[in-house]
Parts: sequence; C-alpha cells; structure tokens
Amino acid sequence: MRQASLEQIADGLREGTVTSAALMAEAGARHAATEDRLNAYRTWAGDRAASQAEAADTLLRTGIDLGPMMGLPVSVKDLYGVPGLPVFAGTDTELPKEWRRAGPLLRRVLDQLGLVTGKTHTVEFAFGGLGTNPHWGAPVNPWSAPGAPRAAGGSSSGAGVSLAQGSALAALGTDTAGSVRIPASFTGQTALKTTHGRWSLEGIVPLSPSMDTPGLLARSVEDLAFLFAAIEKRDRVAARDAGGLRIGIIENLVWEGIDPAIAETTQAALARLEAAGARLVEVEVPHLDRVLDIFKRGGLGAPELRGFLDGNFPDRIARLDPAVRMRVDQADEITASDYLQRRAVLAECGRSALRAFDGVELLVSPTIPITAPLMADLEDPDTYRHANMMALRNTAIVNLLGWCALTLPTGLDGNGIPTGLQIIAPPHEEERLLAAGLGVEAVLGAARDLLGPPPL
Repeated sequence: MRQASLEQIADGLREGTVTSAALMAEAGARHAATEDRLNAYRTWAGDRAASQAEAADTLLRTGIDLGPMMGLPVSVKDLYGVPGLPVFAGTDTELPKEWRRAGPLLRRVLDQLGLVTGKTHTVEFAFGGLGTNPHWGAPVNPWSAPGAPRAAGGSSSGAGVSLAQGSALAALGTDTAGSVRIPASFTGQTALKTTHGRWSLEGIVPLSPSMDTPGLLARSVEDLAFLFAAIEKRDRVAARDAGGLRIGIIENLVWEGIDPAIAETTQAALARLEAAGARLVEVEVPHLDRVLDIFKRGGLGAPELRGFLDGNFPDRIARLDPAVRMRVDQADEITASDYLQRRAVLAECGRSALRAFDGVELLVSPTIPITAPLMADLEDPDTYRHANMMALRNTAIVNLLGWCALTLPTGLDGNGIPTGLQIIAPPHEEERLLAAGLGVEAVLGAARDLLGPPPL
C-alpha cells in the first residue's frame, strides 16, 4: 500500500480490500527492519496500535465509520500528549503524567480511531532545526549514503523518518521556525505549516506559544489535503490548475549561500511550472533582514522557552542539550522591554510584508538552501550553529511574518538528499495553499514518482 494515497487506502478499508490490521503489520515490519539504523521513535506503540487496528476493522465491517482517518497508522511527535504514552519532549527524563492528556488536535485523530504508531523523536523542547539530540541519539536521514549518516532535519526529526521508513502513513509535528517543513524536505516528504492560532496548541509541550503551530507531514500534497480535511471536518479542497497560478518568486535573501545543486533543482521545478502555464514574477519581500536579525538574536523562542522552563522545570535547565542550553541562557540578556519591542516589530513587519502578495496568489522559495549535514560534522559547535541557522532561514521567515506554507519535493541534490520547494500563502489561506500545492504536485510529480524509494 506504500504506493497508494491515503484516500485510496481509506476507500479500501471501507470496501474490504484493505484491512487496518494489515496496514499495522506492514508498519511494524518496516519499523523492526530499520529502526536500529534510523532511530525514528522515542516510544514505539506498535502492539497497542495493532490491537486498535483489529477493533477498527471490526467496526468498519459492521458499518460503523468514525471518520476518514479510521484505521490509518499515524506517528506523533513526542511533544503531543497521547493517553497511555509517555512524553519526554526530547529531554532526558519523562515529563509528569499530566502532559499525557490529549489536546483538541490529537483528540480529532483519536476520535476517528486513527492509530498512533508511537512518539517520534524531537530536538529537546523542539529548539533546533537539524534534528540532533544527545540524550537519545538523532534520527538518521534515510537518504544517507552507507557509513555517512546525515541529519534528518528538526525539530520534528523522527516524523519525516517514520514516513520514509514506512512505519506510519501520516505524521503530526509542530513548526515554530520550520520544524515540519525541514524534516519533510530533507527526507523527501511533504508538510503543511498552518497559520498560528488556526489549530489549538493545548496538549502540546510549548517552545514558543507566540510562534508554535501544529503541522502535518505526509507522503504527498494529496495526502496533506486528505488529512487537513479530516482534521477540520470539511470537504477536501479541489486542485488548482497550475496553468492558472500567479506565483511570486522571492528574490531577496532566500537564495544567498544556496548549494548550487539545490538552486538547480528549484529553478528546474519553476521552469516546469512556467512551461505548464503558471505566471512567474520576481518579488521582493520587505523586512526580511529585519525579522531575521531578531530571529538570530533568539527571537521570541528563547525568552518564551526560558520562561516556561523557569516556571515548570527549572531543575532541567542544567541538563539541557548544550546546543539548546546555549540559546536558553542567551534569554537572560533579553529584557522585558526588548521582548515587547520584538513582538511589536514582528507584528508591524508581518502587516507590511503582506504587500509582497500584491498581484500574485502565492510566494515560493527553496525550502532549505543547504544539503542535510553529515552528523559527524555537527559535533563541532561552530559548524552546528551555521548549519542550523541556514537550515531554518527560509522557513523561519514564514513563522516570523505570520504566514502559512507547505513544502514538496523537487529532486535530489549532489549528495542524493531530497530538495524542496516552499509554497507560501497569506495568513489563514490554507485552502488556497493546498489547492495550489495539488496543482504544483500534478506538474512536478509526487515524491514516490519523482524521487523513488530511499536507500534506507
């Protein structure tokens, strides 16, 4: 079933040509075969999910349908509360049991009897873009060459790996500066970053409540649209013909320092869209330097995470991942006045930057301008800091300005690592974004056709 869309699988479950038990058996087999190498999960819940799969099959056979996600294997980032499963949030010890309570978003999945395959690894408190974690080890990018493991992207690091692994057909993550789009791009998947406030953050361990957004990872934009409709209990959006799209190519900042092979795959994808009839124009987005300067100085994430830790887990600060601890400690230098000024500047820039959409429906950029770094290279702190900022740069813009975005694959770079195109829409325009993404995917091809299977 790995070649089938979620809609096709869901139809098969209802027609009796597919069983949820078989889906979970395949997911479990793929997990068992590769988890020692890939390290996608902090907590694997395959036995529990298999029992629930049998219940889903029984209910469907008797005509009881709880929703589109019924019987589908879904991995969940280890920031979400899932009843009966521990929450570590990437830390060295489990959080108190009250963090296991499901919030509204996860409850939408559980109420439809979606099957939680387990809790996927995350950067500690989600504060990083590469996927590293010294407490539990970093998930390994399935596209790595043998003997040369590369980063899977973060902070939803295990989420993208779980999809490439085949242990899940969809994944829940969070995105504060790119944390669903980066791992999706690095592992050849798709991801949707929703507008801040569209979906509740209740039941999710916070990094930065002002910037955090729940997000989805899937194997195709078609699957993203299926999941979005299932969660929002609405009809699926219809694809837009790419030939009718007016697309603005961001020209300032997002191409700086880009790997030539990534620039080539991105430009080739844009050329195919133009050949299909899309109208492409170059656009300059105001204030990118200004908002990224705030981001580089800790943004809102550093002070907000520091406040959360001081109020809830002060004893854990000394035990943090050094790469996280460094930025948490920087928050001590940010005064209350600094923090309020940052919020005001970001809000002002977000309003002003909306004029970049004048005359176009969407903006695009390379999702990540660099290849997935070698894990061995990230042991050097200076290399880590540079690579982390470069991985986050293009995606963070969307969060800082308050927009929504998705990523989809465009090809492979010179190291055999997937590359991505980021498609961006104004706030609360997820329907427009998904409709356009479906049209773009129809031209470029879904990941399974464009990239082929990862070497694992």
